[in-house]
Amino acid sequence: MNDEAFMSEALALAKTAGARGDVPVGCVIVRDGAVVGRGRNRREEVHDATAHAEVEAIRQASQTLGRWRLEDCTLYVTLEPCPMCAGAIWNARIPRVVFGARDEKAGCCGSKLHLGLEGFRPPANITGGVLEEECARVLGAFFQSMR
Repeated sequence: MNDEAFMSEALALAKTAGARGDVPVGCVIVRDGAVVGRGRNRREEVHDATAHAEVEAIRQASQTLGRWRLEDCTLYVTLEPCPMCAGAIWNARIPRVVFGARDEKAGCCGSKLHLGLEGFRPPANITGGVLEEECARVLGAFFQSMR
């Protein structure tokens, strides 16, 4: 599968999050072409500020693989990671991050800040804008419905 196919899986999780009242962000973690972790925003659902899609996917991938170092994985997420999630990604040693929509307010993979260039561990290989329009459309529709 390619980046677009894995991002489509993350988008399906994002749509589930939105349908359940959370900001529609979804994430999958892939190792050797197979999804080993899935996550979606669940902050409202579980009343936990740390229940972001990336954190949920990292937790599941770590459980699946039986280790916290995910240095042979790629993370796909529909929205550019925030500071907390970027920190979790770097701490999990994930070497490649692929995101959909940019987050001009809190994105830490190039939009607002780039933690990988701020002296933290070697920067991950970051690819932004994969299925960007569809990812942004899902987010926009969610926020429009809230108004």
